[in-house]
Amino acid sequence: MYREQTRVVQIGNKKIGGGNPVLIQSMCNTKTEHVEETVEQILKLEAAGCDIIRVAVPTMEAAAAIREIKKQIHIPLVADIHFDYRLAIAAIESGADKIRINPGNIGARERVRAVVDKAKEYGIPIRVGVNSGSLEKELLEKYGGVTAEALVESALKEVRAIEEEGYDNLVVSIKASDVLMCIKAHELIAGQCRYPLHVGITESGTLLSGNVKSAVGIGIILYEGIGDTIRVSLTGDPVEEVKSAKLILRSLGLRKGGIEVVSCPTCGRTQIDLIGLANQVEEMVKDYDMDLKVAVMGCVVNGPGEARSADLGIAGGIGEGLLIKKGEIIRKVPEGQLLAALKNELDLLGKTQG
Repeated sequence: MYREQTRVVQIGNKKIGGGNPVLIQSMCNTKTEHVEETVEQILKLEAAGCDIIRVAVPTMEAAAAIREIKKQIHIPLVADIHFDYRLAIAAIESGADKIRINPGNIGARERVRAVVDKAKEYGIPIRVGVNSGSLEKELLEKYGGVTAEALVESALKEVRAIEEEGYDNLVVSIKASDVLMCIKAHELIAGQCRYPLHVGITESGTLLSGNVKSAVGIGIILYEGIGDTIRVSLTGDPVEEVKSAKLILRSLGLRKGGIEVVSCPTCGRTQIDLIGLANQVEEMVKDYDMDLKVAVMGCVVNGPGEARSADLGIAGGIGEGLLIKKGEIIRKVPEGQLLAALKNELDLLGKTQG
């Protein structure tokens, strides 16, 4: 099903599915038991634009910590559970807004039932998660290894396990580190599943490789109309995951707001420090909550034309640049004053929009 057709699921004060905006998720890399450290990271993620946060719950102490963490944050919290069904129950009782489980590693059916019954009691959704690294042995044998078809069959099997307990407040995720396999799996499951889909490329890698793989994989899946919430999985600071997710959504026209900076790749005609200037501009605009495009261009070949298509722009010259606003050249500015001049124009636009 396309995202407009999936079921609506309430997660705390947020909704996914049914055509609601695609929401951004991330996961803390702190020890959940360390409440102060975990809250500090979540607040940074909130400021960066994270909509839903997940924490690992490997111990009863971590499950109990959820209660105190929830008092100090402002976005829904998901508890990530593996193996011990009692941790899922404790996390729900501590106030988790959603739990993530793999019924296949929770154990006997009565344990799955106990978790489902507790989720019913508290009215919270369950995310059924299947990764390429956690496929059942029989499916690996059936398909001759990890395949998109195997991922889908495993996920639907886990969905049925919850449905058979009389519960359908579900979110589904099928993740693989192989980008093409992950895309195919989402295409397949979209035809067989009415539940909202949590999309991501698992174990995608470090900042560079992880961003490239995630942008390609998540971008294609979302462009096809599939997916209701996303996580960019990176080996690094979770704040970087949120930044990347926002850019993916904005690039696809699925999210508005925030300043988009476009800049040219530079060439031998560039007469100003465009690379340094573009990085400074990108850092500066983080403080502005406006839906604008800012162009930072290096020379007179394409610069003025590209800058004119933006709300604000700089077109570099020899040690100076043209400042362009709404398609009109305002004035020439010495290179050393370009950043300050751009900031001044942003401040003026902010007052106008305010």
